[in-house]
Amino acid sequence: MYEDLLKFAIAFFVVVEPVSLVPAFAGLTAGAGSDHQRRMAVKAVIVAAAICLLFALGGTAFLDVMGISLDAFKIGGGVLLFLIAVDMVFARESAPRHTTAQEASEARRREDISVFPLAFPLITGPGALAAILLEVSEPGLSITAKAALLGVILLVLLITLAFMLLATPLMRVIGVTGSNVVSRLSGVVLAALAVQYMIDGLRGAFT
Repeated sequence: MYEDLLKFAIAFFVVVEPVSLVPAFAGLTAGAGSDHQRRMAVKAVIVAAAICLLFALGGTAFLDVMGISLDAFKIGGGVLLFLIAVDMVFARESAPRHTTAQEASEARRREDISVFPLAFPLITGPGALAAILLEVSEPGLSITAKAALLGVILLVLLITLAFMLLATPLMRVIGVTGSNVVSRLSGVVLAALAVQYMIDGLRGAFT
């Protein structure tokens, strides 16, 4: 259980990318006061936590209703995470994190950007939701393991909140280049985890 929990913690932290979220948050809240930035960050994390909780508690039922086997989802989720990892390694913005100039301008004009695009898809994008579903769909998951899983999700979201609240000083320290370096290193780790998910799914499907 501890190995699986550690693997999930790494995968979830990497796909949420708190460090690379800092430039996006700073850009979307440029010109806003510190109170507005703090309010948007807190509300975005609360909404993101609600989305994650929904997927964590209802993920298995969702797969059952859709008739998707665990092995099939491991393969599909692994492919999705691998594609996200490739974008991270080559410092490309994947679709969930990419915002056009028009969308960014619209977001800056809107008073409340906490739900879109902050909570979804910037914090809880398809990669984060896939990582949650991959973990909660494991058979025989105990109540203790589910509680630990929710604890990891909450911890990562709290770290994300801290990074957003410190966006201005962090941007002065790491800058966009530093954020891309961290993202590339994280992408290598995520790629390895994604391949392992696919191997596990293929092994289960053909044995």
